Amino acid sequence: MDKKRVWISAGIILNSSYEKVFITQRAAKAHQGGLWEFAGGKVEQGETAKQAVIRELDEEVGIQATEVEHLMKLEHDYPDKALEFDFFLIRSFNGEPFGKEGQQGQWVRVEELVDYPFPAANVPVLERLTAFLSKE
Repeated sequence: MDKKRVWISAGIILNSSYEKVFITQRAAKAHQGGLWEFAGGKVEQGETAKQAVIRELDEEVGIQATEVEHLMKLEHDYPDKALEFDFFLIRSFNGEPFGKEGQQGQWVRVEELVDYPFPAANVPVLERLTAFLSKE
């Protein structure tokens, strides 16, 4: 049986010096629970990926993204789920991110992201992000 592919839009929230990224921890009961992630969620019908990430960041971490740049698109299949992702760099925003839905959130230095367990789908993103920001 084919799995329905779910479209996810996620924001990589950068601090003003681009040396830290805000990450959140997935709820224990969620798919890939307990792992760290970049805030975001499902793209709703009629939304673009960019519109979705702006909405999701407001809902999940309480910020209003003002500078949004597409970083990469990828697909990843888990045994139980098929996902399509759009990842965006959030270079500027209003507000201070926090776990608005009760999830743990924290600022982490880019080079320390490897110390946090992320879902397998995020591995190419972490590699691209590290390479991209090392050129900044």
